[in-house]
Amino acid sequence: MLATIARASTRRPLIVITFWLLFLILGFGLGTGVFGRLVDSVADVPGTESDRAAQYLDRVDTSGESITAVVAGNQVDDPALRDQVQRAVTDLRELVGVAAVPDPYATQGLTAEDGQALVIPITLEGGLDDEAEEQAVDSAADRVHRIEAPEVHVSGGPLLGQQLGERAQEDVARAELISLPVVLGLLLVIFGGLRAAGLPLLVAVSGIAGAFLALFGFSQFTDISVYAIQVTTMLGLGLAVDYALLMVVRFREERRTTADVVEAVHRTVARAGRTVLFSGLTVAVSLTGLLVFPSPFLRSMGLAVAAVVVIDMLAALTLLPALLARFGRGIAPARTKPADEEGRVFARLAQFAAGRPIAVLATSVLALLVLALPVTGMKINIGDAGQLPSNTEARQLYDTLDEHFPPGTGVSRVTVVLKPGTDPAVADRIRGLATDTESRDLPGGATVLRMQPAGSADGEAATELVQRVRDVRGGEPVEVTGVAARLVDFRAMLGDRVPWAVVTVLGGIFALLFAFTGSILIPLRTIATTLLSLGAALGVVVWVFQDGNLAGSLGAQGLGALSLTAPPLIIAIAFGLAMDYELFILARMRETWLETGDDRSAVITGLRRSGRVVSCAALLLAVVFGAFMTGGFSPILQIGLGLTLAVLIDATVVRMLLVPATMALLGRRAWWAPRPLRRAHDRFGLHEEEAAPPRQPQLTKQS
Repeated sequence: MLATIARASTRRPLIVITFWLLFLILGFGLGTGVFGRLVDSVADVPGTESDRAAQYLDRVDTSGESITAVVAGNQVDDPALRDQVQRAVTDLRELVGVAAVPDPYATQGLTAEDGQALVIPITLEGGLDDEAEEQAVDSAADRVHRIEAPEVHVSGGPLLGQQLGERAQEDVARAELISLPVVLGLLLVIFGGLRAAGLPLLVAVSGIAGAFLALFGFSQFTDISVYAIQVTTMLGLGLAVDYALLMVVRFREERRTTADVVEAVHRTVARAGRTVLFSGLTVAVSLTGLLVFPSPFLRSMGLAVAAVVVIDMLAALTLLPALLARFGRGIAPARTKPADEEGRVFARLAQFAAGRPIAVLATSVLALLVLALPVTGMKINIGDAGQLPSNTEARQLYDTLDEHFPPGTGVSRVTVVLKPGTDPAVADRIRGLATDTESRDLPGGATVLRMQPAGSADGEAATELVQRVRDVRGGEPVEVTGVAARLVDFRAMLGDRVPWAVVTVLGGIFALLFAFTGSILIPLRTIATTLLSLGAALGVVVWVFQDGNLAGSLGAQGLGALSLTAPPLIIAIAFGLAMDYELFILARMRETWLETGDDRSAVITGLRRSGRVVSCAALLLAVVFGAFMTGGFSPILQIGLGLTLAVLIDATVVRMLLVPATMALLGRRAWWAPRPLRRAHDRFGLHEEEAAPPRQPQLTKQS
């Protein structure tokens, strides 16, 4: 199969390059339309109680969405400011699509006790289509912003999603502006030539275009979260560079043994291309775990990121060979070094770990377990505008309310729907669970209660209030929704589906690693060491963002919990990325094992030949993730830090120490498989074109 792909890509390279050029134009043209279709809701889970109650309210409640404006910085009773605010309120009430705007001076609670701020809630009409709602929101925001005061901020409701989408677009552009030149500079250092350094960037740009196009396609039939832009773009860029780096390094090596550029490309695809293919498949399989969850957010992220990975893989296997066939003659072959100098540092690391496997294993595992300890206290929540960078309007509104108004002002309430037939005594007991409860009758005989929790909208007090309401209602037709209820249901969904996701991912990874290595022990060892590095990375993220240690140095703060988006994405993506480097190393080890049958030589030579590629790939990926952390959006900071640490820990401690130590302990057993599975692998596995017959170690032999 790979030979066919290589021949097709090199026979008509200009056609292949033209196809990818058109794809790139389409991605940056049509694909960027996704920025206008992003949503900020991530916790909705179809079929849960909170979802059913929200849909019921959508059907029977005729009121529309609302946005919030805050004016601060001057005495609000200043005659000039008061006149401006009241004229603005009058104008807002006359806007098409606006249902109600209370007078902040005549409505209790809308003016701060310190006299330095006031709030203007703006309620939209119900039943507006998307275009009419957007027009009403934009018109209302424009009118409020014409009030002359030191601070005028408008956000919330549909405006928040729009602001987050704009911010996401700015963050992606900034990250690309930072990362691409740095990556190019590092590639120049690695390859020593502009042509070899530029090819990975061409593949990377194709990966970014693919990310935009994949997201735009998925947005046609499902909601795409604002988080998806940064995550898919950073992964698309990073993996494209990784795959292209591996291929170009192998191409330069093959050029040492053949002057025929096309033949060198064919050998590169047959050998390094096999690694890229399996790597892409393992990353995609790692992300299939997200499809087990009924959450549209997690499913759409899994599909979108998996699509980007596949696009990167295809670009590395088709576009890059075409580029190498067309322009590879100007890429110098890798310099020939004496056998004792090539990869000398990595060979010494392998010899050190293989010579002291028990000590290396005990020390490394203990260190990783210590880093992973904070995971035992991990909490997740939906979060609020406090997660946003301080220069965003939604965050400024949040900070102004927090500064001038009592705690809980502007906090989303717990919403309780008392459907027709609810026992009045039960309804009264539910009302008594909160000191501040608003009640409103709905058409059809239902009543909606909006109960003010203490603290944040998804804090411990709010989630406990949800549980108390559900305990008190008994068998009555009462349902709870709102931010806190969605969080409770989301946590319950994770608890129910995580075991299935784990089985799905680990089973798929095991099957792919067996297909790659022909061993059953190497996949088990790989999964165990990868879980260690993943736990360590996630533990540091908890320590920083939940507990607040060193968060300020990243432009963030301790929030008491992680964003519910971060742990699932870190786990799914980091697990796949870890497989990337494992396959880079195993590919070289397997080549040596097939050539020599010497298990110790396979470990040392495999790390000698792959260590530099793995280290460079990890560094480049860390640069990409680091660039995306400049935006200051806390969930992206959490994901970026988690993935950066996972990559660096995996490429250093795990792959340079744990892998050779565990492989040395296993000895010849590492490559063993039961005879029936061995025959299946020999028949159906994907092998290099020039592979020697695979060897079958005997369990009775010792290394």
